[in-house]
Amino acid sequence: MNVLVLNCGSSSVKFQLLGMDTEKVLAKGIVERIGAGQARLKYQTAGGKLEKEPPDVNDHAEAIQVILDQLTDAEAGVLGSVREIDAVGHRVVHGGEQLTESMFIDDRVYKVLEECVPLAPLHNPANIKGIEAATKVLPGVPQVGVFDTAFHQTMPRTAFLYAVPAWLYEKYRLRRYGFHGTSHRFVSHRCAELFDRPAEELKIITCHLGNGASIAAVKGGKSVDTSMGFTPLEGLVMGSRCGDIDPAIPVFLMKNEGFSPGRVDNLLNRRSGIKGLSGDKYIDMRDVEEQYFKGDPLCREIMEIYAYRIRKYIGAYAAAMNGVDAVVFTAGVGENSPIVRTLVCEPLSYLGLMLDERLNTDTFKPGSGREGRISREDSTVSAWVIPTNEELVIARDTKDIVTASVVG
Repeated sequence: MNVLVLNCGSSSVKFQLLGMDTEKVLAKGIVERIGAGQARLKYQTAGGKLEKEPPDVNDHAEAIQVILDQLTDAEAGVLGSVREIDAVGHRVVHGGEQLTESMFIDDRVYKVLEECVPLAPLHNPANIKGIEAATKVLPGVPQVGVFDTAFHQTMPRTAFLYAVPAWLYEKYRLRRYGFHGTSHRFVSHRCAELFDRPAEELKIITCHLGNGASIAAVKGGKSVDTSMGFTPLEGLVMGSRCGDIDPAIPVFLMKNEGFSPGRVDNLLNRRSGIKGLSGDKYIDMRDVEEQYFKGDPLCREIMEIYAYRIRKYIGAYAAAMNGVDAVVFTAGVGENSPIVRTLVCEPLSYLGLMLDERLNTDTFKPGSGREGRISREDSTVSAWVIPTNEELVIARDTKDIVTASVVG
Protein backbone atom coordinates (compact mmCIF):
# COMPACT_ATOMS: atom_id res chain seq x y z
CA MET A 1 0.00 0.00 0.00
CA ASN A 2 1.25 3.50 -0.92
CA VAL A 3 0.13 6.29 1.41
CA LEU A 4 0.53 9.98 0.60
CA VAL A 5 0.88 12.05 3.78
CA LEU A 6 -0.06 15.74 3.52
CA ASN A 7 0.62 18.54 6.01
CA CYS A 8 -1.04 21.69 4.69
CA GLY A 9 -0.22 25.18 5.90
CA SER A 10 -1.77 28.45 4.81
CA SER A 11 0.67 28.83 1.88
CA SER A 12 2.47 25.48 1.75
CA VAL A 13 1.94 21.74 1.40
CA LYS A 14 4.49 19.34 2.90
CA PHE A 15 4.28 15.77 1.65
CA GLN A 16 5.71 12.28 1.99
CA LEU A 17 4.90 9.21 -0.03
CA LEU A 18 5.48 6.00 1.92
CA GLY A 19 5.41 2.39 0.73
CA MET A 20 3.82 0.76 3.73
CA ASP A 21 4.92 -2.81 2.99
CA THR A 22 8.39 -1.73 4.14
CA GLU A 23 7.47 1.69 5.64
CA LYS A 24 10.01 3.21 3.27
CA VAL A 25 9.84 6.89 2.30
CA LEU A 26 9.65 6.85 -1.49
CA ALA A 27 9.60 10.64 -1.90
CA LYS A 28 9.13 13.77 0.16
CA GLY A 29 9.16 17.52 -0.20
CA ILE A 30 7.19 20.75 -0.02
CA VAL A 31 5.39 23.23 -2.26
CA GLU A 32 5.85 26.74 -0.86
CA ARG A 33 4.45 30.22 -1.56
CA ILE A 34 1.04 29.02 -2.75
CA GLY A 35 -0.98 31.93 -4.14
CA ALA A 36 1.88 34.38 -3.68
CA GLY A 37 3.54 34.02 -7.07
CA GLN A 38 6.85 32.29 -7.73
CA ALA A 39 5.86 29.07 -5.99
CA ARG A 40 8.68 26.64 -5.30
CA LEU A 41 8.74 22.85 -5.22
CA LYS A 42 11.39 21.04 -3.19
CA TYR A 43 11.48 17.31 -3.91
CA GLN A 44 13.66 14.45 -2.67
CA THR A 45 13.93 10.73 -3.44
CA ALA A 46 16.63 8.12 -2.98
CA GLY A 47 17.95 9.28 -6.34
CA GLY A 48 18.59 12.84 -5.22
CA LYS A 49 17.04 16.28 -4.69
CA LEU A 50 15.63 18.91 -7.00
CA GLU A 51 14.03 22.34 -6.80
CA LYS A 52 11.84 24.02 -9.37
CA GLU A 53 9.41 26.90 -9.72
CA PRO A 54 6.14 25.52 -11.12
CA PRO A 55 3.87 28.12 -12.74
CA ASP A 56 0.37 29.11 -11.60
CA VAL A 57 0.12 27.53 -8.15
CA ASN A 58 -2.85 29.57 -6.97
CA ASP A 59 -4.39 27.24 -4.39
CA HIS A 60 -3.89 23.98 -2.53
CA ALA A 61 -5.54 21.89 -5.26
CA GLU A 62 -3.01 23.16 -7.79
CA ALA A 63 -0.19 22.54 -5.30
CA ILE A 64 -1.26 18.94 -4.80
CA GLN A 65 -1.51 18.50 -8.58
CA VAL A 66 2.09 19.74 -8.83
CA ILE A 67 3.08 17.09 -6.26
CA LEU A 68 1.25 14.35 -8.17
CA ASP A 69 2.82 15.43 -11.45
CA GLN A 70 6.26 15.22 -9.84
CA LEU A 71 5.60 11.84 -8.23
CA THR A 72 4.66 10.46 -11.66
CA ASP A 73 7.32 12.34 -13.63
CA ALA A 74 9.01 10.17 -16.25
CA GLU A 75 12.51 11.06 -15.05
CA ALA A 76 12.36 11.85 -11.32
CA GLY A 77 9.05 10.28 -10.35
CA VAL A 78 8.55 7.17 -8.22
CA LEU A 79 5.08 6.16 -9.45
CA GLY A 80 3.85 5.04 -12.82
CA SER A 81 0.42 6.54 -12.21
CA VAL A 82 -1.53 8.37 -9.49
CA ARG A 83 -3.68 5.22 -9.34
CA GLU A 84 -0.81 3.71 -7.33
CA ILE A 85 -1.71 6.02 -4.41
CA ASP A 86 -3.98 3.91 -2.21
CA ALA A 87 -4.83 6.45 0.50
CA VAL A 88 -4.10 9.96 1.75
CA GLY A 89 -3.35 10.74 5.39
CA HIS A 90 -3.82 14.33 6.56
CA ARG A 91 -2.17 15.97 9.53
CA VAL A 92 -4.91 18.03 11.22
CA VAL A 93 -4.05 20.25 14.16
CA HIS A 94 -7.33 20.47 16.07
CA GLY A 95 -9.98 17.80 16.40
CA GLY A 96 -11.65 19.18 19.50
CA GLU A 97 -13.29 16.81 21.96
CA GLN A 98 -15.16 14.79 19.35
CA LEU A 99 -12.32 13.57 17.13
CA THR A 100 -10.40 11.51 19.65
CA GLU A 101 -8.73 9.10 17.22
CA SER A 102 -7.67 8.94 13.59
CA MET A 103 -10.57 8.29 11.20
CA PHE A 104 -11.96 8.55 7.68
CA ILE A 105 -12.86 12.11 6.73
CA ASP A 106 -16.60 12.31 6.06
CA ASP A 107 -19.27 15.00 6.34
CA ARG A 108 -19.38 14.71 10.15
CA VAL A 109 -15.63 15.15 10.44
CA TYR A 110 -15.74 18.15 8.09
CA LYS A 111 -18.37 19.75 10.32
CA VAL A 112 -16.31 19.21 13.47
CA LEU A 113 -13.17 20.61 11.84
CA GLU A 114 -15.05 23.74 10.82
CA GLU A 115 -16.39 24.09 14.36
CA CYS A 116 -12.79 23.90 15.62
CA VAL A 117 -11.59 26.78 13.41
CA PRO A 118 -12.00 29.35 16.26
CA LEU A 119 -9.80 27.09 18.42
CA ALA A 120 -7.03 26.87 15.78
CA PRO A 121 -7.53 29.78 13.38
CA LEU A 122 -3.98 29.59 12.01
CA HIS A 123 -4.04 25.86 11.30
CA ASN A 124 -7.46 24.27 10.79
CA PRO A 125 -8.51 26.43 7.79
CA ALA A 126 -5.36 25.33 5.93
CA ASN A 127 -5.90 21.70 6.96
CA ILE A 128 -9.48 21.85 5.65
CA LYS A 129 -8.29 23.36 2.37
CA GLY A 130 -5.82 20.53 1.99
CA ILE A 131 -8.48 17.89 2.57
CA GLU A 132 -10.82 19.53 0.06
CA ALA A 133 -8.02 19.85 -2.48
CA ALA A 134 -6.90 16.23 -2.11
CA THR A 135 -10.48 15.01 -2.44
CA LYS A 136 -10.84 17.05 -5.64
CA VAL A 137 -7.56 15.98 -7.22
CA LEU A 138 -7.75 12.32 -6.08
CA PRO A 139 -11.45 11.45 -6.30
CA GLY A 140 -12.35 8.10 -4.80
CA VAL A 141 -9.08 7.76 -2.88
CA PRO A 142 -9.67 7.25 0.89
CA GLN A 143 -8.87 10.34 2.98
CA VAL A 144 -7.91 9.86 6.64
CA GLY A 145 -7.47 12.56 9.30
CA VAL A 146 -4.87 12.23 12.07
CA PHE A 147 -5.36 14.88 14.76
CA ASP A 148 -2.65 16.55 16.86
CA THR A 149 -5.06 16.88 19.77
CA ALA A 150 -6.25 13.25 19.78
CA PHE A 151 -3.39 11.75 21.82
CA HIS A 152 -4.08 14.18 24.66
CA GLN A 153 -7.78 13.30 24.91
CA THR A 154 -6.84 10.76 27.59
CA MET A 155 -6.02 13.58 30.03
CA PRO A 156 -8.23 13.49 33.16
CA ARG A 157 -10.53 16.40 33.88
CA THR A 158 -8.26 17.45 36.73
CA ALA A 159 -5.55 18.11 34.13
CA PHE A 160 -7.56 19.64 31.28
CA LEU A 161 -10.07 21.87 33.09
CA TYR A 162 -9.18 25.50 33.80
CA ALA A 163 -10.37 27.12 37.04
CA VAL A 164 -12.75 29.50 35.25
CA PRO A 165 -16.57 29.67 35.40
CA ALA A 166 -18.02 26.35 34.29
CA TRP A 167 -20.23 27.97 31.64
CA LEU A 168 -17.14 28.88 29.62
CA TYR A 169 -16.35 25.21 29.25
CA GLU A 170 -19.95 24.28 28.55
CA LYS A 171 -20.40 27.00 25.90
CA TYR A 172 -16.97 27.25 24.28
CA ARG A 173 -15.26 24.00 25.37
CA LEU A 174 -12.61 26.26 26.89
CA ARG A 175 -10.10 23.76 28.28
CA ARG A 176 -6.59 22.37 27.79
CA TYR A 177 -6.30 20.44 24.52
CA GLY A 178 -2.57 20.07 23.94
CA PHE A 179 -0.79 19.74 20.60
CA HIS A 180 2.14 17.89 18.99
CA GLY A 181 0.22 14.77 20.02
CA THR A 182 1.38 12.68 17.07
CA SER A 183 5.01 13.40 17.97
CA HIS A 184 4.55 12.73 21.70
CA ARG A 185 2.76 9.49 20.86
CA PHE A 186 5.50 8.29 18.51
CA VAL A 187 8.52 9.02 20.71
CA SER A 188 6.93 7.75 23.93
CA HIS A 189 6.04 4.44 22.30
CA ARG A 190 9.45 4.24 20.64
CA CYS A 191 11.10 4.90 24.02
CA ALA A 192 9.21 1.93 25.48
CA GLU A 193 10.51 -0.24 22.62
CA LEU A 194 14.09 0.87 23.24
CA PHE A 195 13.56 0.32 26.96
CA ASP A 196 12.36 -3.18 26.10
CA ARG A 197 9.45 -2.77 28.48
CA PRO A 198 5.69 -2.45 27.82
CA ALA A 199 4.55 1.17 27.55
CA GLU A 200 1.84 0.32 30.09
CA GLU A 201 4.55 -0.07 32.77
CA LEU A 202 6.37 3.22 32.12
CA LYS A 203 6.17 6.87 33.14
CA ILE A 204 7.75 8.96 30.38
CA ILE A 205 8.16 12.73 29.94
CA THR A 206 8.48 13.67 26.28
CA CYS A 207 10.02 17.01 25.30
CA HIS A 208 9.14 18.16 21.76
CA LEU A 209 11.50 21.10 21.38
CA GLY A 210 11.38 23.03 18.12
CA ASN A 211 10.26 26.49 17.05
CA GLY A 212 7.03 25.39 18.68
CA ALA A 213 7.63 23.38 21.84
CA SER A 214 5.66 21.31 24.30
CA ILE A 215 6.12 18.67 26.99
CA ALA A 216 3.84 15.74 27.77
CA ALA A 217 3.48 13.42 30.74
CA VAL A 218 2.83 9.92 29.36
CA LYS A 219 1.79 7.33 31.92
CA GLY A 220 1.06 3.80 30.85
CA GLY A 221 1.27 4.81 27.20
CA LYS A 222 -1.36 7.55 27.57
CA SER A 223 -1.05 11.32 27.84
CA VAL A 224 -2.08 12.51 31.31
CA ASP A 225 -0.91 16.14 30.99
CA THR A 226 0.77 18.45 28.51
CA SER A 227 2.14 21.99 28.51
CA MET A 228 0.20 23.51 25.60
CA GLY A 229 -3.35 24.43 26.45
CA PHE A 230 -6.46 25.87 24.79
CA THR A 231 -4.07 27.07 22.06
CA PRO A 232 -0.43 26.30 21.21
CA LEU A 233 0.61 29.49 23.06
CA GLU A 234 0.74 28.11 26.60
CA GLY A 235 3.70 26.35 28.15
CA LEU A 236 7.38 26.57 27.20
CA VAL A 237 9.39 29.47 25.78
CA MET A 238 9.29 29.06 22.00
CA GLY A 239 10.73 30.73 18.91
CA SER A 240 8.23 33.59 18.85
CA ARG A 241 5.61 32.46 21.41
CA CYS A 242 5.77 33.54 25.03
CA GLY A 243 4.56 30.36 26.73
CA ASP A 244 3.30 30.75 30.30
CA ILE A 245 2.65 34.32 31.44
CA ASP A 246 0.36 35.99 33.97
CA PRO A 247 -3.06 36.08 32.23
CA ALA A 248 -3.54 39.64 33.50
CA ILE A 249 -0.78 40.91 31.18
CA PRO A 250 -3.03 41.15 28.07
CA VAL A 251 -5.58 43.14 30.09
CA PHE A 252 -2.81 45.40 31.39
CA LEU A 253 -1.59 46.09 27.84
CA MET A 254 -5.10 46.85 26.62
CA LYS A 255 -5.65 49.32 29.44
CA ASN A 256 -2.24 50.99 29.54
CA GLU A 257 -1.02 50.75 25.93
CA GLY A 258 -4.35 50.71 24.11
CA PHE A 259 -3.59 47.34 22.52
CA SER A 260 -6.38 45.74 20.51
CA PRO A 261 -7.03 42.00 20.91
CA GLY A 262 -5.36 41.44 17.55
CA ARG A 263 -2.26 43.35 18.60
CA VAL A 264 -2.01 41.39 21.85
CA ASP A 265 -2.35 38.15 19.90
CA ASN A 266 0.39 39.22 17.50
CA LEU A 267 2.67 40.28 20.37
CA LEU A 268 2.36 37.02 22.29
CA ASN A 269 2.38 34.63 19.31
CA ARG A 270 4.78 36.31 16.88
CA ARG A 271 6.90 38.83 18.78
CA SER A 272 7.68 37.03 22.04
CA GLY A 273 9.67 33.94 23.06
CA ILE A 274 13.28 33.89 21.87
CA LYS A 275 12.46 36.63 19.39
CA GLY A 276 11.13 38.91 22.11
CA LEU A 277 13.83 38.17 24.67
CA SER A 278 16.53 38.90 22.09
CA GLY A 279 15.00 42.20 21.01
CA ASP A 280 14.07 40.76 17.57
CA LYS A 281 17.68 39.67 16.92
CA TYR A 282 17.08 35.92 16.97
CA ILE A 283 14.30 33.40 16.54
CA ASP A 284 16.33 30.29 15.68
CA MET A 285 17.93 28.47 18.61
CA ARG A 286 20.98 27.68 16.46
CA ASP A 287 21.80 31.38 16.27
CA VAL A 288 21.33 31.78 20.02
CA GLU A 289 23.62 28.80 20.66
CA GLU A 290 26.34 30.22 18.43
CA GLN A 291 26.40 33.44 20.44
CA TYR A 292 26.07 31.53 23.73
CA PHE A 293 29.36 29.76 23.08
CA LYS A 294 30.96 33.11 22.21
CA GLY A 295 30.03 34.31 25.69
CA ASP A 296 27.24 36.70 24.71
CA PRO A 297 25.46 37.56 28.00
CA LEU A 298 22.05 38.07 26.35
CA CYS A 299 22.12 34.66 24.71
CA ARG A 300 23.36 33.02 27.90
CA GLU A 301 20.34 34.44 29.70
CA ILE A 302 17.97 33.30 26.94
CA MET A 303 19.37 29.77 27.10
CA GLU A 304 19.02 29.68 30.87
CA ILE A 305 15.41 30.88 30.72
CA TYR A 306 14.63 28.36 27.98
CA ALA A 307 16.11 25.42 29.90
CA TYR A 308 14.69 26.56 33.25
CA ARG A 309 11.12 26.44 31.93
CA ILE A 310 11.67 22.92 30.59
CA ARG A 311 13.10 21.75 33.93
CA LYS A 312 10.10 23.17 35.79
CA TYR A 313 7.71 21.15 33.67
CA ILE A 314 9.77 17.98 34.03
CA GLY A 315 9.68 18.39 37.81
CA ALA A 316 5.95 19.08 37.77
CA TYR A 317 5.18 16.06 35.63
CA ALA A 318 7.38 13.77 37.73
CA ALA A 319 5.27 14.88 40.69
CA ALA A 320 2.00 14.46 38.75
CA MET A 321 2.87 10.87 37.79
CA ASN A 322 4.47 10.02 41.17
CA GLY A 323 7.77 9.35 39.47
CA VAL A 324 9.37 9.14 36.05
CA ASP A 325 11.31 6.41 34.26
CA ALA A 326 12.54 8.32 31.22
CA VAL A 327 12.88 11.80 29.73
CA VAL A 328 12.87 11.98 25.92
CA PHE A 329 14.17 14.83 23.75
CA THR A 330 12.85 15.19 20.21
CA ALA A 331 12.20 17.66 17.35
CA GLY A 332 14.65 20.21 15.92
CA VAL A 333 16.17 21.53 19.15
CA GLY A 334 15.66 18.39 21.22
CA GLU A 335 17.40 16.17 18.68
CA ASN A 336 20.20 18.56 17.68
CA SER A 337 21.21 20.65 20.69
CA PRO A 338 23.55 18.93 23.19
CA ILE A 339 23.89 22.16 25.18
CA VAL A 340 20.13 22.49 25.69
CA ARG A 341 19.99 18.87 26.85
CA THR A 342 22.90 19.54 29.23
CA LEU A 343 21.31 22.67 30.69
CA VAL A 344 18.04 20.80 31.20
CA CYS A 345 19.43 17.53 32.59
CA GLU A 346 22.37 18.50 34.81
CA PRO A 347 20.19 20.08 37.55
CA LEU A 348 17.90 17.01 37.58
CA SER A 349 20.25 14.83 39.62
CA TYR A 350 17.71 14.98 42.46
CA LEU A 351 15.48 12.81 40.26
CA GLY A 352 18.30 10.34 39.72
CA LEU A 353 18.99 11.52 36.15
CA MET A 354 22.72 11.45 35.41
CA LEU A 355 23.73 12.66 31.95
CA ASP A 356 26.56 10.96 30.07
CA GLU A 357 28.23 13.99 28.50
CA ARG A 358 30.30 11.90 26.11
CA LEU A 359 27.17 10.32 24.65
CA ASN A 360 25.25 13.58 24.73
CA THR A 361 27.92 15.69 23.05
CA ASP A 362 29.99 13.34 20.91
CA THR A 363 27.58 10.56 19.88
CA PHE A 364 24.42 12.63 19.49
CA LYS A 365 25.88 15.54 17.55
CA PRO A 366 23.67 17.97 15.61
CA GLY A 367 22.42 16.30 12.46
CA SER A 368 23.40 12.79 13.53
CA GLY A 369 19.83 11.54 13.25
CA ARG A 370 20.63 8.91 15.88
CA GLU A 371 18.33 7.52 18.54
CA GLY A 372 19.39 6.19 21.90
CA ARG A 373 20.19 6.76 25.53
CA ILE A 374 22.26 9.75 26.70
CA SER A 375 22.21 9.03 30.44
CA ARG A 376 24.75 7.07 32.45
CA GLU A 377 24.29 3.38 33.20
CA ASP A 378 23.83 4.15 36.90
CA SER A 379 21.13 6.77 36.19
CA THR A 380 17.85 5.70 37.80
CA VAL A 381 15.94 7.99 35.40
CA SER A 382 17.13 7.55 31.84
CA ALA A 383 17.38 10.30 29.20
CA TRP A 384 16.95 9.63 25.49
CA VAL A 385 17.21 11.32 22.12
CA ILE A 386 14.59 9.96 19.72
CA PRO A 387 13.99 11.62 16.34
CA THR A 388 10.27 12.15 15.85
CA ASN A 389 8.44 10.75 12.84
CA GLU A 390 4.94 12.17 12.67
CA GLU A 391 4.56 11.25 9.00
CA LEU A 392 5.11 7.58 9.77
CA VAL A 393 2.44 7.69 12.50
CA ILE A 394 -0.01 9.29 10.06
CA ALA A 395 0.82 6.71 7.37
CA ARG A 396 0.46 3.80 9.82
CA ASP A 397 -2.90 5.04 11.07
CA THR A 398 -4.09 5.59 7.51
CA LYS A 399 -3.04 2.10 6.45
CA ASP A 400 -4.68 0.49 9.49
CA ILE A 401 -7.97 2.33 8.99
CA VAL A 402 -8.16 1.60 5.27
CA THR A 403 -7.17 -2.04 5.74
CA ALA A 404 -9.72 -2.54 8.53
CA SER A 405 -12.48 -1.09 6.36
CA VAL A 406 -11.65 -3.53 3.56
CA VAL A 407 -11.53 -6.51 5.91
CA GLY A 408 -14.70 -5.39 7.66
